[in-house]
Amino acid sequence: MSNNARLEYAGKSYEFPVKKGTENELAIDIKTMRSATGMITIDPGYKNTGSCESAITFLDGEKGILRYRGYSIEELAEKADFLEVAYLLIFGELPNQEELDKFHNDIKGESHVDEEMKKILDGFPKSAHPMGVLTSLTSALIAFNPSSVNVTSEKDMYWAIVRILAKFPVLVSWTLRKKKGLPLDYGDDTLGYVENIHKMMFKRPNHKYEKNKVVIDALDKLLILHADHEQNCSTSTVRMVGSSHAGLFASLSAGIAALWGPLHGGANQAVLEMLEAIEADGGDTKKYMNKAKDKEDPFRLMGFGHRVYKNFDPRAKIIKKAADEVLGDLGVEDPILEIAKGLEKEALNDEYFVDRKLYPNVDFYSGIIYRALGIPTEMFTVMFALGRLPGWIAQWREMRLRNEPIGRPRQVYIGHPSREFVALDKR
Repeated sequence: MSNNARLEYAGKSYEFPVKKGTENELAIDIKTMRSATGMITIDPGYKNTGSCESAITFLDGEKGILRYRGYSIEELAEKADFLEVAYLLIFGELPNQEELDKFHNDIKGESHVDEEMKKILDGFPKSAHPMGVLTSLTSALIAFNPSSVNVTSEKDMYWAIVRILAKFPVLVSWTLRKKKGLPLDYGDDTLGYVENIHKMMFKRPNHKYEKNKVVIDALDKLLILHADHEQNCSTSTVRMVGSSHAGLFASLSAGIAALWGPLHGGANQAVLEMLEAIEADGGDTKKYMNKAKDKEDPFRLMGFGHRVYKNFDPRAKIIKKAADEVLGDLGVEDPILEIAKGLEKEALNDEYFVDRKLYPNVDFYSGIIYRALGIPTEMFTVMFALGRLPGWIAQWREMRLRNEPIGRPRQVYIGHPSREFVALDKR
């Protein structure tokens, strides 16, 4: 049996090699197709196009499988913390205690952000969308770290990674505190990585910071679950920008901008906006379940189903438990969260949704947790970016170490054919 795929067109036959991944995924290698045939493929949204070979994340949407470097998301969320997972994604293996301690200490040593960055932050009004602020601040880091990363130097690569893992949580917390009108916080290097993020975001003036294990564990799991998700829109953007040999900070800034959209990272914000609209209309969940089932009704139930996972979102099962624990521990009384619980209960028992496997996804539950923690809706995508940071770094690093070619998609032109220029006075 041949390991090639055959294309026949206009009486001619062409063969292209078939590649097989470690999880038995098959791909036709068409990099010589244009030179051999004069043709290209067209695939809007690249839904059937592999842009790279990657050893970072495996995703099987039909079976509901997500693995980082071979480890199941369920096991990582249960047994590892976010910094361990970040190390795993970026460097390929779980760290031992000595490696993890060094990694954390190096991050703590680079966590200061230049005071002049505050001037940039001050230039934004409180009404500015946090994702716009975060994109700008991340891009501005380049000005304070102008030297490009020498990707052939393991030391240079390591310290560039450490710096962004150290400074990005500070920028996230500043973005939140600017939104809330709170003084900026630099954190506490005696705390764990996620504990410190929690303190920087939530410590209030004149109040002693108190750790809440349930909340920190839920935040840790949320960050792990969002850490990478294969070649999605923002990750592909990071790799595409990086393929031009743009630096790490510039590539990450582009990824944040791509994440901003409501079809990508903005999905959990869309969930809360939907819940708020339902509350404003009286809070009748049955009415909106019926609207969602009506094909003639433009209403769409946000946070249910997933364009990749055709069965269930494995991340949702994990974070549902965390959401229940957070709501129970904080004792939050919020009509929006009651509506969310009502929709969840009905969807899980409604034949229409069960038959179509339209289960609550990770965006549904993450929005509920962020709401319970008092994070403004506009900040939800910023939290997504915080979790996705190690995945973006890992993908950028892999792409640069493999010296992948600059991204340059083709097109099929459908505009005017050649035509003569018409002088202005004769148009």
